[in-house]
Amino acid sequence: MAEPIAVEVRRNGTVEAVHRVHAVAVRGGEVVAAAGDPSLTCFMRSASKPLQALPLVRSHDDLTHDELAIACASHRDTPEQVAAVRALLARAEATEDDLELGPQEGRPPERIHNNCSGNHAGMLALCRARGWPMQGYRLLEHPVQQACRDVHADAAEVDPAEMRTGTDGCGIVTFALTLERMAHAFSRLESLDGGDRVAGAMRVRPDLVGGPDGTDYLLMQAAPGWLAKGGAEGLLCAAGPDGVGVALKTEDGASRAHAPALASFLQPLEVDLPDLATRPVVNTRGERVGDLVTTGCGSV
Repeated sequence: MAEPIAVEVRRNGTVEAVHRVHAVAVRGGEVVAAAGDPSLTCFMRSASKPLQALPLVRSHDDLTHDELAIACASHRDTPEQVAAVRALLARAEATEDDLELGPQEGRPPERIHNNCSGNHAGMLALCRARGWPMQGYRLLEHPVQQACRDVHADAAEVDPAEMRTGTDGCGIVTFALTLERMAHAFSRLESLDGGDRVAGAMRVRPDLVGGPDGTDYLLMQAAPGWLAKGGAEGLLCAAGPDGVGVALKTEDGASRAHAPALASFLQPLEVDLPDLATRPVVNTRGERVGDLVTTGCGSV
């Protein structure tokens, strides 16, 4: 097993911290590259959102790119992102009061400003389409979460009974898989019913999916045909146009290590990401005072 990718945080040439990143790439059901432990198991958290959007897209034939992208989003509360959430709520014939999440620190207190509000609005739209009760849509026993469980199991090709569950930060169910199964699931996304529509919306509107400093956004901007979604505690999942799926996990949960780690990991797969290879450390004045860089990447 190759060593994890080491990402150093350097300030004026002095190393202040080192993040260890596990990564795996899967194509056609086979591991084509790995660094660290592909069998490392963790919760998918918000990296699940493109999979969680599958039951939604299968229930609606006329979803716009904006509605699908915001359903996959961990948004930054920009006016355009909030407008997309409102459009999805209108489709669900629901209101902000129907969103079963709490306020987010540092944002206005209304629920719609939570970065997962688009994901939750999509679940309400699914309830409306299927005639399911909206109340309790976030709970494991609700048909929405059962549908999400089933699409995760289908995409990853695992027994749904074997997936561990937890409660995500926004209150919905999150599922645990190995990094290898996550990469496999993302490699299969576009081959699944409705997956091409989800992927297409994310590629067209990466600005709704995340923010300009997020590695998922940066990858979708820099590499045509790629899609990506980050998750809490240092997880990132992605898929390329050649059918490769990728999953990265930072041991200490730091997402700031993703960009240089991803650039290093994908380079042997002939994906060149020079703008991600070195990322700036910026102080409160906006001055560049350091860098995040990799010190090496193992692969098999």
